[in-house]
Amino acid sequence: MDERIRVVPRRGDAPPRDQDVWRIGTLRRMAAAKLRFGGCEELMDEAMLIVSELLTNALLHSGTQEIRLRLTLQGGFLRITVDDGVPATIEPRTADDEDEARRGLALIDTLVKENGGKWGSNDQGTSVWCDLRREVESQ
Repeated sequence: MDERIRVVPRRGDAPPRDQDVWRIGTLRRMAAAKLRFGGCEELMDEAMLIVSELLTNALLHSGTQEIRLRLTLQGGFLRITVDDGVPATIEPRTADDEDEARRGLALIDTLVKENGGKWGSNDQGTSVWCDLRREVESQ
């Protein structure tokens, strides 16, 4: 899967446009269908949480005009990549008990490690990728 959507950059703390939220939802549904029909059902919950978090981060925090989602199978791993084209520092943050945000990347870090994978960003910080190990049954 390799899909792109166009969005309108947010201004300040304004919420994203309804159309852009809808487009993110469409990408999520497409990813779920690709995973379901691509034989990755065992990773569905973890992968969809990661897809949702990364797409939402790109929409809310990057100020981008285009978001790209790629799902690929590479050597026993499902790779999820979200690219927003905007350089950033990508690292998990610690949240206080009262924080309503700042938990997404820490959650991704935990999910990826629990699934025998790894995650990171490209050198420019314009895309984030996550590898989840697939449990492939021998036939």
